[in-house]
Formats: sequence, structure tokens, C-alpha cells
Amino acid sequence: MKAVVKNNIGLFSPQGFLDSNNTSSFLSIEDIETATKLKVEMILVSLKKVIFFNRNGLDTFVKLFMKVRKKNHIVVGFCDYDHKKYEAIKKFYKDDLDFSLFKTIEIAYLFTSTFKAKDKSILLYSSDKSQRSAMAIELHDYGHNPIIAQTQEEFIEKRKNPTAYDYIIEDTYMGQMGQTFSARVTGNAIIYTISSFLDVEVTNQFNIEYHNNSLNVGFRLFIFDAYKVISMNVHALNFFSKLSSSAAEYNATICFVGMSFEKTQASFRENLEDAGILFYPQMDDILQNKELLKELGASSAANIKDKRVINKKTVIELPRFIDATVLTLEMMTNSKAIKNSVEIQKISIVNKDDKLASSIGYYGDMNGMVVLIFPKGIAKKACELLIGEKTDDLEMILDTLAELVNIVGGKIKTLLSDENISVSITLPRTYQDIDSLMEVLDSKKGIQVDLSFNDDKFLFFLTR
Repeated sequence: MKAVVKNNIGLFSPQGFLDSNNTSSFLSIEDIETATKLKVEMILVSLKKVIFFNRNGLDTFVKLFMKVRKKNHIVVGFCDYDHKKYEAIKKFYKDDLDFSLFKTIEIAYLFTSTFKAKDKSILLYSSDKSQRSAMAIELHDYGHNPIIAQTQEEFIEKRKNPTAYDYIIEDTYMGQMGQTFSARVTGNAIIYTISSFLDVEVTNQFNIEYHNNSLNVGFRLFIFDAYKVISMNVHALNFFSKLSSSAAEYNATICFVGMSFEKTQASFRENLEDAGILFYPQMDDILQNKELLKELGASSAANIKDKRVINKKTVIELPRFIDATVLTLEMMTNSKAIKNSVEIQKISIVNKDDKLASSIGYYGDMNGMVVLIFPKGIAKKACELLIGEKTDDLEMILDTLAELVNIVGGKIKTLLSDENISVSITLPRTYQDIDSLMEVLDSKKGIQVDLSFNDDKFLFFLTR
């Protein structure tokens, strides 16, 4: 079967019935390898012309997916299905769903770098909060404007006006992207998902640059979701031991959750604990315990390392960082920004009361971090725009602040890309009190820009 290639996606379209008797006749590893030679970003199998499938029928494709992803580090999965087929696939693979699902090929196009139509308004919903965040971040990265429905009721209400959006995303799932550990942020803890057998390949799968930049931004708690880990060998043991040792330089904590040692030497756990790694049976044992979160570092941000100073390249590109921030805030507050002052200095905050903050890191051709300090009024106004209602729920406001900073990060990435400067961005870190932020910034110098929106003062700080 030959692949049709469009917008950097290799698409295979089988027909009829997919079961154990005939699936292998539709597609072979040679077919997929031929498609990957064309340097596509995704390999997808369309289910549009498939009348019936069962688990055995899909397994052949899934096994091919895993081989290709391991070799080529690209996105693999299925597309073009209805809600019934989506639910069936999720039911078949609920414990091992590590490929992607796109309701239509048009939705898949939105997640490719070569899709020419940018800045699309996209309503999206998933019952899985981490999936909502993952999709929003990807869409921001590709230059679009996602509007996230926080509940199914909100999604149903908003989609009643389909002309308000260019695309509506539902019944879509982001699987593991390439061979890297997927990451999400919850309660200012970064959660990495790991699975299968952990060996020497862990050093290639783990994005250490991303991790180090997350430390620089201020994250201090890293949780490895290890429910699906079968076993590990000495190479993985050494990797995680070194990771924990380097984290200690930042007063950061590394935890494993759900790790079973049935097929792993008991001494490995002792060695990891000696390196400073903590083990917990359930994720909620950490995330639902506010005192423990504080103790583990999710609310602390002392920055021991990395005293990098602002450089000329960052100063030259400053207007793009400010433009990305101002455009986003003007859109969210429906007011015009006024730039009051620009100084190279240590951050100076005259009044710390009733302010919230968020930081996001960037790395690649340039590296550093952007810090945004909001009066609660601006943060609440932005939250109202994104969720469609007023709220005084601080946790929800901080979550919305993170989404807002994601948008800023995505715009920064796009504006720099226009100048042939390639960067990646971290997940955002939020602060409900300014003192925690000051611990991260410590004595760092940077570029401080004081802005105002109507009568609200807003502070932008760019540093390394």
C-alpha cells in the first residue's frame, strides 16, 4: 500500500474489514519505511473507509507504529474516525495507548510545521486535563489560537456557535511524541511519563536540555509516572541517580510514583533512594497533599545554580519578546498597552501585594526565561476571557495564567522563527506570591519593561 503525502503526513487508507485475517495484507514495514524516507512528520492510518475493526486487526498497525517511531522519532497513529470508533480504540488500548488519534486528517494537519494556514481559532476539549494542555501547547507552538473548554458542558455550549471557530477539536489524543518522555505540569510539579523497560536508551529518550531549562525557570519538583514501567537495568539506574544528584544543586526533588519492583532488583530501589529519589504508591499521595507538596519543593524555588547574565543577542531580540507579550495581553484585556520604561537591572517590584507571576523558559539558538508579573485584576480578566465566566478561584486563575503564558511563549517562538532563530519552550511555572519568584531570580540581571493597560501596571522581565 502506498502512502499519500500531504502537509508532511504520510497517510495510508485501508478499506473494508480490519481483523487478524487480513490486516497484514494492507500494510508492511517496507511500505512505512518508504513513506518515512520522504521525511514526513507523521505516519497515520485513515479509518475513513474501514467498515469494521477489532483489537487483533489494529495490533498489526500498532506494532509497525512502534518500530517506526523508535527508528525515526515521528508521530504515529490513526485518523478519520467517528466517536464510536474512537471509544473502541481507547477501550482496546486503555492501558497502553501510546500512539496518537486525530478525529480527522484536517485536525492532524494543525499539528504539523508545514501547515501554511496559521493563527487559526480552535475550540478544543478533552476530558483529560493533561491532554487539553498538551494539545494547547502544541497548537500554540504551531502559531494557532486554542480556546480550551474546561468541561464537557462548556464545550457543548461553545460549539453551538461553530462559526466562531475555524476548527473544533474533540475525540483526539496526543500519544507519546517520538521517543521522548511526555511531560505535563500539575500544581507546579512537572510530571514525566515513562513506560516499558528502561535501559541505556533512556539517555536518548529524556530531553535533558528541556529538564535543565525547567530547573532554570523555577520548577523544583519532578515526578516520574512509572505505573507502566516493567523493569530497569543498571544503565537506567545510573541515569536517574545522576539526574537526582544534579537536581540537588537546585534544591529540587525527584519522585517515582507507581513503580513496581517485581522484575527489578530490590537493591536498585535502595540505590535510587540513596541518590535522593523518593517513592510513592499513588500520584494523589503527592498532588492532594498540600503540605507534602510544599515540603517537596513545588512551592519553593531557591535557585542555587546558573548565574548566567543577559547577552547582546538577547538585547537585540528584545522587541520580539515584548511584541509577543503585548499582543497577547492586548487581545486578552481588550486594552492598549503603554510602555513606561525599559531598564537593564535586577528585577525591581515596588509593591508585591495582589500580584501573581509566571515564568517560561526558552532554549535552542538562544536560551533564557521570560517572567511576567500580573496584577490580580489583569489575571482575573484574562481568566474570564479564557473560561467564559468570572471567578475568584485562585487555582483556576493560576492555571489560566499558565495557559496565557503558553500563548506568549508560542508567539515568541514564532516571531524568532521568522528571523531564523529556532527555540523550544518549557512549560510555564506560576507563582501565587512574589517572594517565591524572587528566590528563583535571586541576583540575576535582566531587561525589565514596565507596562500599563488602562490603570493596571504590568511587569515584563527577560533574563538568562
